[in-house]
Amino acid sequence: MATQLDNGIKPYNHYGAYLKEKYNGQRVFKVIVDGNFTCPNRDGSKGYGGCTYCNVDSFTPDTARKVPSIREQVENGIARARNSYGAEKFIIYFQPNTNTYAPAHMLKMLYDEALSIDPENTLGLSVGTRPDCLDFEKIALLESYSDRYDVDLEMGMESIYNETLNKINRGCSHEEFTNIMGLLQNSPLEICVHTIFGFPWETEEMMLRYAAEINKHPQIKFVKLHHLHIVEGSIMGAKYKKEPFKLFSIEEYTIFLSKFIPLLRPDIVVQRIFGIADKELLIAPNWGFPKSKIQTYIDKGLEARGVVQGSLFSP
Repeated sequence: MATQLDNGIKPYNHYGAYLKEKYNGQRVFKVIVDGNFTCPNRDGSKGYGGCTYCNVDSFTPDTARKVPSIREQVENGIARARNSYGAEKFIIYFQPNTNTYAPAHMLKMLYDEALSIDPENTLGLSVGTRPDCLDFEKIALLESYSDRYDVDLEMGMESIYNETLNKINRGCSHEEFTNIMGLLQNSPLEICVHTIFGFPWETEEMMLRYAAEINKHPQIKFVKLHHLHIVEGSIMGAKYKKEPFKLFSIEEYTIFLSKFIPLLRPDIVVQRIFGIADKELLIAPNWGFPKSKIQTYIDKGLEARGVVQGSLFSP
């Protein structure tokens, strides 16, 4: 007998189904753009070395980075998406590093250029950043595109605990996140929040509390849920090699998600349910599967446990 998963219905409100419904079945893909940004936690503005889980290859100074032009990146990304996946429409996604870490007039030039490459087929703008790199002016700039595009503002919350944020050298407090959420309270921007589960000093009970923190912000429309993974070139990676610590197995992570997802507000769209590095960079945990099989394993595990997003949510 076919299950709901066999029919494309997942135990949570997933991004693929959201895009398909919103854009009337058109194949919509994100085109990743590197705006040659850095981060205030790397360049000395707030700290050096970046977050301890980050790969230091991405800390290369701007002057040394060889980044193709915005036009080249968008044109090549669109061509790949069309040829490999049959993509029809596109969301321009400024992903690497901190994509609001520049004066607003410079940001406008970059965003405008990227959005001008294929205007007939570009539906949205997605910008990844940190809470401490946003202000009224930059929020107003992003909002100025919302009459023509769907604008998705991604922010790394990572943890709700300042002790954790300090331990991972985040350079950004949870209060800074909540302050920005206040500025975005009535914004037309679609807010996406990143979390990381599995810091070894955080208990399951502590991690499950992330749901209540996310739920209390009605402006949060999307989440990206990640498990902690250790990569080459990171501070945490060097420590792990000297003294390994407990990380999620794929079964343990699936069990954790089976407890977390029912607590999550049912209208929130899950853009990603795990995150993983390329195999040449990944130190641990190595679950032994490609991304597609990890996705299937988790989805089947959630379905087998009868998970329903929001079933334990209390307004």
